[in-house]
Amino acid sequence: MDLKTDIEIANSVKPRPIQEVAAEFGVAHDDLELYGKYKAKLPLSTDFCVADSRAKLVLVTAINPTPAGEGKTTTTVGLTDALNQLGYKTVAALREPSLGPVFGVKGGAAGGGWAQVIPMEDINLHFTGDFHAVGAANNLLVALLDNHIKQGNELEIDATRITLKRSVDMNDRQLRHITSGISHGASGTINGVVREDGFEITVVSEVMAIFCLATSLADLKERLGDIVVAYNRQGQPVTARDLKAHGAMTVLLKDAIAPNLVQTLEGTPVIIHGGPFANIAHGCNSVIATKKALELTKNGGFVVTEAGFGADLGAEKFIDIKCRKSGIKPSVVVIVATIRALKHHGGVQKDAYNQKNLAALESGLENLWQHVDNIQNVFGLNAMVALNKFWADSDVEVEFVRKECSSRNVPFELSAVWEDGSAGGLELAKTVVEVANQPSELKYAYKLYEPIEEKLYAIAKKIYKADSFSLTPGAKKQLDALEAQGFGELPICMAKTQYSFSDDPKKLGAPKNFELQIRELKVSAGAGFIVALTGSVITMPGLAKAPAANNIDIDESGNITGLF
Repeated sequence: MDLKTDIEIANSVKPRPIQEVAAEFGVAHDDLELYGKYKAKLPLSTDFCVADSRAKLVLVTAINPTPAGEGKTTTTVGLTDALNQLGYKTVAALREPSLGPVFGVKGGAAGGGWAQVIPMEDINLHFTGDFHAVGAANNLLVALLDNHIKQGNELEIDATRITLKRSVDMNDRQLRHITSGISHGASGTINGVVREDGFEITVVSEVMAIFCLATSLADLKERLGDIVVAYNRQGQPVTARDLKAHGAMTVLLKDAIAPNLVQTLEGTPVIIHGGPFANIAHGCNSVIATKKALELTKNGGFVVTEAGFGADLGAEKFIDIKCRKSGIKPSVVVIVATIRALKHHGGVQKDAYNQKNLAALESGLENLWQHVDNIQNVFGLNAMVALNKFWADSDVEVEFVRKECSSRNVPFELSAVWEDGSAGGLELAKTVVEVANQPSELKYAYKLYEPIEEKLYAIAKKIYKADSFSLTPGAKKQLDALEAQGFGELPICMAKTQYSFSDDPKKLGAPKNFELQIRELKVSAGAGFIVALTGSVITMPGLAKAPAANNIDIDESGNITGLF
Protein backbone atom coordinates (compact mmCIF):
# COMPACT_ATOMS: atom_id res chain seq x y z
CA MET A 1 0.00 0.00 0.00
CA ASP A 2 1.17 3.54 -0.79
CA LEU A 3 0.71 5.25 2.57
CA LYS A 4 1.82 8.65 3.78
CA THR A 5 4.16 8.71 6.73
CA ASP A 6 2.99 10.21 10.01
CA ILE A 7 5.13 13.28 9.54
CA GLU A 8 3.81 13.77 5.99
CA ILE A 9 0.24 13.61 7.28
CA ALA A 10 1.02 15.98 10.15
CA ASN A 11 2.64 18.50 7.80
CA SER A 12 -0.37 18.40 5.47
CA VAL A 13 -2.64 19.93 8.11
CA LYS A 14 -2.67 23.62 9.04
CA PRO A 15 -2.95 23.93 12.84
CA ARG A 16 -5.30 26.39 14.47
CA PRO A 17 -3.71 29.21 16.49
CA ILE A 18 -3.43 27.81 19.99
CA GLN A 19 -5.29 30.84 21.41
CA GLU A 20 -8.39 29.75 19.47
CA VAL A 21 -8.16 26.21 20.82
CA ALA A 22 -7.81 27.52 24.39
CA ALA A 23 -10.61 30.09 24.05
CA GLU A 24 -13.19 27.42 23.17
CA PHE A 25 -12.55 25.91 26.61
CA GLY A 26 -12.68 29.19 28.50
CA VAL A 27 -8.96 29.93 28.76
CA ALA A 28 -8.22 33.60 28.14
CA HIS A 29 -5.36 34.73 25.92
CA ASP A 30 -3.67 36.53 28.82
CA ASP A 31 -3.58 33.27 30.84
CA LEU A 32 -1.47 31.51 28.20
CA GLU A 33 2.30 31.48 28.05
CA LEU A 34 2.88 31.09 24.33
CA TYR A 35 5.65 28.95 22.82
CA GLY A 36 5.23 30.10 19.24
CA LYS A 37 1.90 29.87 17.39
CA TYR A 38 0.84 26.33 18.25
CA LYS A 39 2.06 25.54 21.77
CA ALA A 40 1.35 27.16 25.11
CA LYS A 41 1.66 26.68 28.84
CA LEU A 42 -1.62 26.69 30.76
CA PRO A 43 -1.99 28.40 34.14
CA LEU A 44 -1.75 26.24 37.25
CA SER A 45 -5.03 25.69 39.09
CA THR A 46 -4.73 26.35 42.81
CA ASP A 47 -8.22 25.51 44.05
CA PHE A 48 -9.54 22.81 41.73
CA CYS A 49 -11.32 19.88 43.37
CA VAL A 50 -11.89 16.67 41.41
CA ALA A 51 -15.21 16.16 43.17
CA ASP A 52 -16.50 19.40 41.58
CA SER A 53 -16.12 18.02 38.06
CA ARG A 54 -18.93 16.28 36.23
CA ALA A 55 -16.49 15.25 33.51
CA LYS A 56 -15.88 11.57 32.99
CA LEU A 57 -12.34 10.20 32.85
CA VAL A 58 -11.53 7.59 30.20
CA LEU A 59 -8.36 5.54 30.75
CA VAL A 60 -6.83 3.97 27.63
CA THR A 61 -4.53 1.01 28.21
CA ALA A 62 -3.59 -2.12 26.27
CA ILE A 63 -2.57 -5.75 26.19
CA ASN A 64 1.12 -6.50 26.78
CA PRO A 65 3.04 -4.72 23.98
CA THR A 66 4.52 -6.55 21.02
CA PRO A 67 6.68 -5.66 17.99
CA ALA A 68 3.38 -5.36 16.09
CA GLY A 69 2.35 -2.28 18.03
CA GLU A 70 -1.00 -1.72 19.71
CA GLY A 71 -1.70 1.99 19.15
CA LYS A 72 -2.75 3.33 22.56
CA THR A 73 -1.89 6.94 21.76
CA THR A 74 -3.44 6.73 18.28
CA THR A 75 -6.63 5.33 19.83
CA THR A 76 -6.60 7.97 22.58
CA VAL A 77 -6.27 10.82 20.08
CA GLY A 78 -8.87 9.45 17.65
CA LEU A 79 -11.31 8.74 20.48
CA THR A 80 -10.91 12.29 21.77
CA ASP A 81 -11.70 13.70 18.33
CA ALA A 82 -14.68 11.35 17.95
CA LEU A 83 -16.18 12.31 21.32
CA ASN A 84 -15.94 15.94 20.28
CA GLN A 85 -17.67 15.09 17.00
CA LEU A 86 -20.51 13.59 19.03
CA GLY A 87 -20.91 16.91 20.83
CA TYR A 88 -19.08 16.16 24.08
CA LYS A 89 -16.51 18.73 25.19
CA THR A 90 -13.41 16.52 25.34
CA VAL A 91 -9.73 17.01 26.13
CA ALA A 92 -6.92 14.44 25.89
CA ALA A 93 -4.26 14.29 28.62
CA LEU A 94 -1.04 12.59 27.46
CA ARG A 95 2.60 12.11 28.38
CA GLU A 96 5.49 13.86 26.65
CA PRO A 97 7.74 11.64 24.51
CA SER A 98 11.27 10.89 25.67
CA LEU A 99 14.13 11.52 23.25
CA GLY A 100 15.50 8.05 24.05
CA PRO A 101 12.73 6.10 22.30
CA VAL A 102 12.35 8.74 19.58
CA PHE A 103 15.94 8.18 18.46
CA GLY A 104 15.98 4.54 19.54
CA VAL A 105 13.44 1.90 18.48
CA LYS A 106 9.95 2.85 19.64
CA GLY A 107 9.72 6.15 17.79
CA GLY A 108 7.60 9.12 18.78
CA ALA A 109 4.51 9.29 20.96
CA ALA A 110 2.18 11.73 19.24
CA GLY A 111 -0.20 9.16 17.75
CA GLY A 112 -0.26 8.06 14.13
CA GLY A 113 -2.01 8.35 10.79
CA TRP A 114 -5.00 10.70 10.98
CA ALA A 115 -5.12 10.52 14.79
CA GLN A 116 -2.12 12.61 15.76
CA VAL A 117 -1.18 15.47 18.05
CA ILE A 118 0.57 18.42 16.42
CA PRO A 119 3.08 19.98 16.00
CA MET A 120 4.45 16.42 16.07
CA GLU A 121 8.09 17.37 15.40
CA ASP A 122 8.13 19.75 18.37
CA ILE A 123 6.31 17.32 20.66
CA ASN A 124 8.67 14.45 19.81
CA LEU A 125 11.82 16.52 20.12
CA HIS A 126 12.46 19.27 22.70
CA PHE A 127 8.85 20.50 23.03
CA THR A 128 8.75 23.19 25.76
CA GLY A 129 11.90 22.03 27.54
CA ASP A 130 10.20 20.26 30.46
CA PHE A 131 12.42 17.18 30.28
CA HIS A 132 15.58 19.26 30.19
CA ALA A 133 14.40 21.06 33.34
CA VAL A 134 13.73 17.73 35.07
CA GLY A 135 17.19 16.46 34.10
CA ALA A 136 18.84 19.69 35.26
CA ALA A 137 17.09 19.54 38.63
CA ASN A 138 18.12 15.91 39.11
CA ASN A 139 21.73 16.58 38.17
CA LEU A 140 21.91 19.68 40.37
CA LEU A 141 20.99 17.45 43.30
CA VAL A 142 23.71 14.92 42.44
CA ALA A 143 26.26 17.73 42.03
CA LEU A 144 25.35 19.15 45.45
CA LEU A 145 25.61 15.66 46.96
CA ASP A 146 29.10 15.04 45.58
CA ASN A 147 30.20 18.55 46.52
CA HIS A 148 29.00 18.04 50.09
CA ILE A 149 31.12 14.92 50.41
CA LYS A 150 34.18 16.65 48.98
CA GLN A 151 33.74 19.72 51.18
CA GLY A 152 34.02 17.82 54.46
CA ASN A 153 30.97 15.54 54.52
CA GLU A 154 29.27 17.03 57.57
CA LEU A 155 26.31 14.67 57.10
CA GLU A 156 28.68 11.65 57.22
CA ILE A 157 27.34 10.28 53.94
CA ASP A 158 28.54 6.77 53.13
CA ALA A 159 29.86 7.10 49.56
CA THR A 160 29.21 3.39 49.01
CA ARG A 161 25.51 3.83 49.77
CA ILE A 162 24.52 6.63 47.42
CA THR A 163 21.16 5.79 45.83
CA LEU A 164 20.79 8.75 43.47
CA LYS A 165 21.97 8.56 39.86
CA ARG A 166 22.62 11.20 37.27
CA SER A 167 20.19 11.40 34.35
CA VAL A 168 20.15 12.12 30.63
CA ASP A 169 17.20 11.93 28.23
CA MET A 170 18.87 9.58 25.77
CA ASN A 171 19.42 5.84 25.45
CA ASP A 172 23.10 5.45 26.36
CA ARG A 173 24.11 2.08 27.78
CA GLN A 174 27.72 3.28 28.11
CA LEU A 175 26.65 5.40 31.08
CA ARG A 176 24.84 2.70 33.07
CA HIS A 177 27.82 2.02 35.33
CA ILE A 178 30.75 4.44 35.56
CA THR A 179 33.42 5.60 37.97
CA SER A 180 33.36 9.34 38.60
CA GLY A 181 35.65 11.84 40.31
CA ILE A 182 38.90 10.34 38.96
CA SER A 183 41.95 12.62 39.13
CA HIS A 184 43.38 13.51 35.73
CA GLY A 185 46.58 14.85 34.23
CA ALA A 186 50.15 15.21 35.40
CA SER A 187 49.10 17.72 38.05
CA GLY A 188 46.84 15.14 39.66
CA THR A 189 43.99 17.64 39.92
CA ILE A 190 41.41 16.47 42.42
CA ASN A 191 38.09 16.27 40.55
CA GLY A 192 36.00 15.02 43.43
CA VAL A 193 35.46 11.91 45.48
CA VAL A 194 36.18 8.80 43.44
CA ARG A 195 33.11 6.55 43.55
CA GLU A 196 31.00 4.16 41.55
CA ASP A 197 28.34 6.10 39.73
CA GLY A 198 25.85 5.79 36.89
CA PHE A 199 23.13 7.37 34.79
CA GLU A 200 19.50 6.50 34.22
CA ILE A 201 17.24 7.90 31.54
CA THR A 202 15.54 11.10 32.74
CA VAL A 203 12.02 9.70 32.52
CA VAL A 204 12.68 7.07 35.22
CA SER A 205 14.26 9.50 37.67
CA GLU A 206 12.48 10.21 40.93
CA VAL A 207 12.38 13.88 39.98
CA MET A 208 10.22 12.95 36.98
CA ALA A 209 7.95 10.84 39.19
CA ILE A 210 7.57 13.74 41.63
CA PHE A 211 6.97 16.15 38.75
CA CYS A 212 4.04 13.98 37.64
CA LEU A 213 2.51 13.38 41.08
CA ALA A 214 2.86 16.87 42.58
CA THR A 215 -0.32 18.93 42.86
CA SER A 216 1.19 22.42 43.15
CA LEU A 217 4.50 24.27 43.21
CA ALA A 218 4.56 24.08 47.02
CA ASP A 219 3.83 20.34 46.94
CA LEU A 220 6.58 19.88 44.34
CA LYS A 221 9.12 21.59 46.61
CA GLU A 222 8.14 19.48 49.64
CA ARG A 223 8.35 16.25 47.66
CA LEU A 224 11.75 17.15 46.20
CA GLY A 225 13.01 17.72 49.73
CA ASP A 226 11.97 14.17 50.68
CA ILE A 227 14.16 12.47 48.04
CA VAL A 228 16.50 9.97 49.73
CA VAL A 229 19.88 10.51 48.06
CA ALA A 230 22.07 8.26 50.21
CA TYR A 231 22.54 6.71 53.64
CA ASN A 232 24.95 7.92 56.29
CA ARG A 233 27.49 5.83 58.17
CA GLN A 234 24.87 5.00 60.78
CA GLY A 235 22.52 3.63 58.10
CA GLN A 236 20.04 6.51 58.26
CA PRO A 237 18.62 8.12 55.09
CA VAL A 238 19.99 11.45 53.87
CA THR A 239 17.57 13.62 51.90
CA ALA A 240 17.67 16.47 49.44
CA ARG A 241 16.34 18.65 52.26
CA ASP A 242 19.38 17.76 54.35
CA LEU A 243 21.52 19.05 51.48
CA LYS A 244 19.39 22.23 51.22
CA ALA A 245 18.88 21.41 47.54
CA HIS A 246 15.10 21.34 47.12
CA GLY A 247 14.62 25.10 46.84
CA ALA A 248 17.04 25.49 43.95
CA MET A 249 15.64 22.36 42.28
CA THR A 250 12.15 23.85 42.42
CA VAL A 251 13.44 27.06 40.83
CA LEU A 252 14.62 25.02 37.84
CA LEU A 253 11.14 23.46 37.55
CA LYS A 254 8.97 26.54 38.16
CA ASP A 255 8.05 26.97 34.48
CA ALA A 256 8.03 23.28 33.58
CA ILE A 257 5.39 22.48 36.22
CA ALA A 258 2.72 24.30 34.17
CA PRO A 259 1.00 21.90 31.72
CA ASN A 260 1.38 22.21 27.94
CA LEU A 261 -1.50 22.78 25.52
CA VAL A 262 -1.42 21.58 21.90
CA GLN A 263 -4.05 20.13 19.53
CA THR A 264 -4.99 17.15 17.40
CA LEU A 265 -5.04 17.21 13.60
CA GLU A 266 -8.74 18.08 13.97
CA GLY A 267 -8.09 20.97 16.35
CA THR A 268 -9.16 19.24 19.57
CA PRO A 269 -7.22 20.38 22.66
CA VAL A 270 -4.59 18.06 24.13
CA ILE A 271 -2.69 18.63 27.36
CA ILE A 272 0.73 16.97 27.30
CA HIS A 273 2.79 16.99 30.48
CA GLY A 274 5.36 14.68 32.07
CA GLY A 275 6.47 11.32 30.76
CA PRO A 276 7.61 8.54 33.11
CA PHE A 277 8.07 5.05 31.63
CA ALA A 278 5.55 2.47 32.84
CA ASN A 279 7.89 -0.51 33.00
CA ILE A 280 10.35 1.14 35.41
CA ALA A 281 8.32 4.09 36.70
CA HIS A 282 4.60 4.79 37.18
CA GLY A 283 3.91 5.60 33.52
CA CYS A 284 1.24 8.32 33.73
CA ASN A 285 1.04 11.95 32.71
CA SER A 286 1.02 14.56 35.48
CA VAL A 287 -1.74 14.87 38.07
CA ILE A 288 -1.71 18.60 37.35
CA ALA A 289 -2.43 17.97 33.65
CA THR A 290 -5.22 15.48 34.34
CA LYS A 291 -6.89 17.80 36.83
CA LYS A 292 -6.54 20.74 34.46
CA ALA A 293 -8.23 18.67 31.74
CA LEU A 294 -11.05 17.76 34.14
CA GLU A 295 -11.41 21.44 35.00
CA LEU A 296 -11.74 22.44 31.35
CA THR A 297 -14.42 19.78 30.73
CA LYS A 298 -16.18 19.91 34.09
CA ASN A 299 -19.64 20.61 32.66
CA GLY A 300 -20.32 17.05 31.56
CA GLY A 301 -17.43 16.51 29.16
CA PHE A 302 -14.79 13.79 28.84
CA VAL A 303 -11.07 13.55 29.53
CA VAL A 304 -9.24 10.79 27.67
CA THR A 305 -5.88 9.78 29.11
CA GLU A 306 -3.57 6.80 28.80
CA ALA A 307 -1.21 4.72 30.89
CA GLY A 308 2.00 3.31 29.45
CA PHE A 309 2.62 -0.22 28.16
CA GLY A 310 0.20 -3.01 29.12
CA ALA A 311 -2.51 -2.73 31.75
CA ASP A 312 -0.47 -4.93 34.13
CA LEU A 313 2.03 -2.06 34.41
CA GLY A 314 0.59 1.31 33.39
CA ALA A 315 -3.04 0.82 34.40
CA GLU A 316 -2.14 -0.93 37.66
CA LYS A 317 0.07 1.99 38.67
CA PHE A 318 -2.44 4.54 37.38
CA ILE A 319 -4.98 3.07 39.78
CA ASP A 320 -2.87 1.93 42.74
CA ILE A 321 -0.63 5.03 42.76
CA LYS A 322 -2.09 7.95 40.77
CA CYS A 323 -5.79 7.45 41.54
CA ARG A 324 -5.08 6.67 45.18
CA LYS A 325 -3.00 9.83 45.63
CA SER A 326 -5.05 12.26 43.53
CA GLY A 327 -8.65 11.24 44.14
CA ILE A 328 -9.44 10.71 40.44
CA LYS A 329 -11.34 7.69 39.12
CA PRO A 330 -11.81 6.37 35.56
CA SER A 331 -15.40 5.92 34.46
CA VAL A 332 -14.29 3.41 31.82
CA VAL A 333 -11.06 1.63 30.92
CA VAL A 334 -10.49 1.03 27.19
CA ILE A 335 -8.14 -1.91 26.53
CA VAL A 336 -6.52 -1.62 23.10
CA ALA A 337 -5.53 -4.68 21.10
CA THR A 338 -4.75 -5.54 17.49
CA ILE A 339 -5.22 -8.73 15.51
CA ARG A 340 -1.45 -8.78 14.85
CA ALA A 341 -0.50 -8.36 18.50
CA LEU A 342 -2.97 -11.01 19.65
CA LYS A 343 -1.53 -13.49 17.16
CA HIS A 344 1.95 -12.61 18.45
CA HIS A 345 0.81 -13.62 21.94
CA GLY A 346 -0.49 -16.80 20.33
CA GLY A 347 2.99 -17.67 19.08
CA VAL A 348 3.06 -16.12 15.58
CA GLN A 349 6.33 -14.57 14.40
CA LYS A 350 6.47 -11.09 12.90
CA ASP A 351 6.82 -12.28 9.29
CA ALA A 352 3.48 -14.11 9.58
CA TYR A 353 1.39 -11.38 11.24
CA ASN A 354 -0.63 -10.78 8.07
CA GLN A 355 -1.55 -14.43 7.56
CA LYS A 356 -4.94 -15.56 8.85
CA ASN A 357 -4.48 -17.81 11.88
CA LEU A 358 -7.54 -18.29 14.08
CA ALA A 359 -5.83 -20.83 16.33
CA ALA A 360 -3.06 -18.40 17.23
CA LEU A 361 -5.61 -15.60 17.61
CA GLU A 362 -7.68 -17.64 20.05
CA SER A 363 -4.57 -18.53 22.05
CA GLY A 364 -3.39 -14.90 22.12
CA LEU A 365 -6.77 -13.71 23.38
CA GLU A 366 -5.87 -15.20 26.76
CA ASN A 367 -3.62 -12.18 27.28
CA LEU A 368 -6.54 -9.84 26.63
CA TRP A 369 -8.92 -11.76 28.92
CA GLN A 370 -6.49 -11.50 31.83
CA HIS A 371 -6.28 -7.72 31.43
CA VAL A 372 -10.07 -7.46 31.22
CA ASP A 373 -10.44 -9.61 34.33
CA ASN A 374 -7.99 -7.43 36.26
CA ILE A 375 -9.79 -4.21 35.38
CA GLN A 376 -13.25 -5.59 36.13
CA ASN A 377 -12.64 -7.87 39.10
CA VAL A 378 -9.49 -6.61 40.81
CA PHE A 379 -10.14 -2.90 40.35
CA GLY A 380 -13.94 -2.93 40.03
CA LEU A 381 -14.00 -0.70 36.95
CA ASN A 382 -15.93 -0.77 33.68
CA ALA A 383 -13.82 -2.27 30.88
CA MET A 384 -14.22 -2.48 27.13
CA VAL A 385 -12.07 -3.58 24.19
CA ALA A 386 -11.01 -1.39 21.26
CA LEU A 387 -9.59 -3.39 18.35
CA ASN A 388 -7.21 -1.09 16.49
CA LYS A 389 -7.68 -1.84 12.79
CA PHE A 390 -4.77 -2.67 10.48
CA TRP A 391 -5.09 -2.90 6.69
CA ALA A 392 -4.22 -6.61 6.60
CA ASP A 393 -6.82 -7.69 9.20
CA SER A 394 -9.28 -10.19 7.75
CA ASP A 395 -13.01 -9.79 8.39
CA VAL A 396 -13.07 -13.35 9.70
CA GLU A 397 -10.49 -12.56 12.39
CA VAL A 398 -12.17 -9.30 13.41
CA GLU A 399 -15.53 -11.03 13.74
CA PHE A 400 -13.92 -13.83 15.73
CA VAL A 401 -12.68 -11.32 18.33
CA ARG A 402 -16.02 -9.52 18.33
CA LYS A 403 -17.91 -12.77 19.02
CA GLU A 404 -15.47 -13.85 21.72
CA CYS A 405 -15.92 -10.51 23.49
CA SER A 406 -19.69 -10.79 23.15
CA SER A 407 -19.68 -14.29 24.64
CA ARG A 408 -17.96 -12.83 27.72
CA ASN A 409 -20.22 -9.75 27.87
CA VAL A 410 -17.24 -7.49 27.23
CA PRO A 411 -18.16 -4.37 25.21
CA PHE A 412 -16.24 -4.27 21.92
CA GLU A 413 -15.71 -1.81 19.07
CA LEU A 414 -13.45 -1.67 16.05
CA SER A 415 -11.34 1.49 15.80
CA ALA A 416 -10.27 2.86 12.41
CA VAL A 417 -8.98 6.23 13.64
CA TRP A 418 -5.49 5.73 12.16
CA GLU A 419 -7.01 5.61 8.69
CA ASP A 420 -10.08 7.85 9.07
CA GLY A 421 -9.53 10.10 12.11
CA SER A 422 -12.62 10.86 14.19
CA ALA A 423 -14.90 9.34 11.53
CA GLY A 424 -13.26 5.98 12.19
CA GLY A 425 -13.90 6.23 15.92
CA LEU A 426 -17.53 7.32 16.18
CA GLU A 427 -18.89 3.88 17.07
CA LEU A 428 -16.05 3.45 19.57
CA ALA A 429 -16.92 6.82 21.11
CA LYS A 430 -20.62 5.92 21.39
CA THR A 431 -19.77 2.71 23.23
CA VAL A 432 -17.34 4.56 25.51
CA VAL A 433 -20.14 6.97 26.48
CA GLU A 434 -22.51 4.07 27.13
CA VAL A 435 -20.03 2.11 29.25
CA ALA A 436 -18.82 5.23 31.10
CA ASN A 437 -22.36 5.87 32.33
CA GLN A 438 -22.57 2.47 34.00
CA PRO A 439 -21.92 2.38 37.76
CA SER A 440 -18.59 1.14 39.12
CA GLU A 441 -16.74 1.13 42.43
CA LEU A 442 -13.00 1.67 42.39
CA LYS A 443 -10.97 -0.87 44.35
CA TYR A 444 -7.23 -1.27 44.80
CA ALA A 445 -5.04 -4.34 44.52
CA TYR A 446 -3.83 -3.92 48.11
CA LYS A 447 -4.24 -1.81 51.24
CA LEU A 448 -1.51 0.69 52.10
CA TYR A 449 -1.34 -0.49 55.71
CA GLU A 450 -0.39 -4.01 54.63
CA PRO A 451 3.29 -4.97 55.02
CA ILE A 452 5.48 -4.46 51.96
CA GLU A 453 5.77 -8.20 51.38
CA GLU A 454 1.99 -8.63 51.31
CA LYS A 455 1.59 -5.79 48.82
CA LEU A 456 4.20 -7.34 46.55
CA TYR A 457 2.41 -10.67 46.79
CA ALA A 458 -0.94 -9.05 45.99
CA ILE A 459 0.35 -7.58 42.72
CA ALA A 460 2.14 -10.80 41.77
CA LYS A 461 -0.87 -12.98 42.53
CA LYS A 462 -3.84 -10.79 41.57
CA ILE A 463 -2.46 -8.92 38.56
CA TYR A 464 0.23 -11.20 37.10
CA LYS A 465 -1.36 -14.50 38.26
CA ALA A 466 2.02 -15.76 39.51
CA ASP A 467 2.02 -18.93 41.59
CA SER A 468 4.50 -17.40 44.01
CA PHE A 469 7.03 -14.67 44.43
CA SER A 470 10.39 -14.50 46.13
CA LEU A 471 12.86 -11.93 47.37
CA THR A 472 16.58 -12.23 46.82
CA PRO A 473 18.58 -12.06 50.08
CA GLY A 474 19.55 -8.48 49.21
CA ALA A 475 15.95 -7.48 48.57
CA LYS A 476 14.81 -9.07 51.86
CA LYS A 477 17.40 -7.02 53.72
CA GLN A 478 16.26 -3.88 51.92
CA LEU A 479 12.63 -4.66 52.75
CA ASP A 480 13.39 -4.95 56.45
CA ALA A 481 15.34 -1.69 56.40
CA LEU A 482 12.57 0.20 54.57
CA GLU A 483 9.95 -0.90 57.09
CA ALA A 484 12.25 0.01 59.98
CA GLN A 485 12.75 3.48 58.48
CA GLY A 486 8.99 4.10 58.33
CA PHE A 487 8.39 3.56 54.62
CA GLY A 488 6.26 0.43 55.02
CA GLU A 489 2.89 2.06 54.18
CA LEU A 490 3.88 3.38 50.76
CA PRO A 491 2.39 1.90 47.56
CA ILE A 492 4.46 -0.27 45.23
CA CYS A 493 5.82 0.76 41.83
CA MET A 494 6.73 -2.51 40.14
CA ALA A 495 9.60 -2.40 37.63
CA LYS A 496 9.05 -5.34 35.27
CA THR A 497 9.36 -6.26 31.63
CA GLN A 498 6.46 -4.87 29.63
CA TYR A 499 6.30 -7.84 27.27
CA SER A 500 4.89 -10.40 29.68
CA PHE A 501 2.73 -10.75 32.76
CA SER A 502 5.76 -12.52 34.22
CA ASP A 503 9.29 -11.18 34.73
CA ASP A 504 10.44 -13.16 31.68
CA PRO A 505 9.82 -11.29 28.39
CA LYS A 506 9.66 -14.58 26.47
CA LYS A 507 6.59 -15.84 28.36
CA LEU A 508 3.80 -14.48 26.17
CA GLY A 509 0.04 -14.78 26.41
CA ALA A 510 -1.17 -15.48 29.94
CA PRO A 511 1.65 -17.55 31.49
CA LYS A 512 0.99 -19.89 34.39
CA ASN A 513 3.18 -21.75 36.86
CA PHE A 514 5.83 -19.09 37.30
CA GLU A 515 7.52 -17.35 40.20
CA LEU A 516 8.06 -13.60 40.28
CA GLN A 517 11.39 -12.68 41.83
CA ILE A 518 12.06 -9.29 43.41
CA ARG A 519 15.77 -8.57 43.10
CA GLU A 520 15.92 -5.05 44.57
CA LEU A 521 13.77 -2.65 46.58
CA LYS A 522 14.38 1.08 46.89
CA VAL A 523 12.35 3.96 48.21
CA SER A 524 11.25 6.97 46.19
CA ALA A 525 10.18 8.89 49.25
CA GLY A 526 9.47 12.13 47.41
CA ALA A 527 7.29 10.42 44.85
CA GLY A 528 5.73 8.42 47.64
CA PHE A 529 6.26 4.82 46.55
CA ILE A 530 8.64 1.88 46.79
CA VAL A 531 10.22 0.68 43.55
CA ALA A 532 10.48 -3.11 43.23
CA LEU A 533 12.83 -4.26 40.47
CA THR A 534 12.23 -7.68 38.94
CA GLY A 535 13.97 -9.82 36.35
CA SER A 536 16.59 -8.06 34.25
CA VAL A 537 14.78 -4.73 33.88
CA ILE A 538 17.17 -1.76 33.64
CA THR A 539 16.79 1.98 34.16
CA MET A 540 18.97 3.06 31.22
CA PRO A 541 17.95 1.58 27.85
CA GLY A 542 20.43 1.09 25.02
CA LEU A 543 20.20 1.76 21.31
CA ALA A 544 19.37 -0.94 18.75
CA LYS A 545 21.82 -2.04 16.07
CA ALA A 546 19.98 0.22 13.63
CA PRO A 547 18.52 3.02 15.77
CA ALA A 548 15.75 5.26 14.48
CA ALA A 549 18.21 8.18 14.64
CA ASN A 550 19.92 6.81 11.52
CA ASN A 551 16.81 7.66 9.48
CA ILE A 552 16.05 11.10 10.94
CA ASP A 553 17.29 14.02 8.86
CA ILE A 554 16.66 17.66 8.01
CA ASP A 555 17.05 19.54 4.74
CA GLU A 556 18.39 23.04 4.10
CA SER A 557 14.88 24.45 4.43
CA GLY A 558 14.45 22.96 7.89
CA ASN A 559 12.06 20.15 6.84
CA ILE A 560 12.45 17.11 9.10
CA THR A 561 12.10 13.58 7.76
CA GLY A 562 12.23 10.14 9.38
CA LEU A 563 10.18 10.86 12.51
CA PHE A 564 7.40 8.35 13.17
